[in-house]
Amino acid sequence: VQLQASGGGFVEAGGSLRLSCAASGSILGVEAMGWYRQAPGKQRELVAQITYSGRTSYADFVKGRFTISRDNARNTMYLQMNSLKPEDTAIYRCNGDVVWTWGTKSVWGQGTLVTVSS
Repeated sequence: VQLQASGGGFVEAGGSLRLSCAASGSILGVEAMGWYRQAPGKQRELVAQITYSGRTSYADFVKGRFTISRDNARNTMYLQMNSLKPEDTAIYRCNGDVVWTWGTKSVWGQGTLVTVSS
């Protein structure tokens, strides 16, 4: 059971990126999912969350710029990031409550680096 994050890269300020997080393995599904980020020298912070039914919540610093979504059939979550700022530079990681044969467990994906130049 694992989460695989992808889509990071280098972009100029004002640009856009789309991150993906796909769950794989012998799973029955994924309940709540979320994106977190950690910049150098800073603590990890929550960016956005989405429930299985699609209810979303965002950190104030990304409201109006980022959109979280998911495709339950593909066990995949997305983060569309628009109007990127240099302060959005960080390693972005996904998390999900994965449902499998033996119950539900919180799983972290590996990070994907987002670099925004000024």
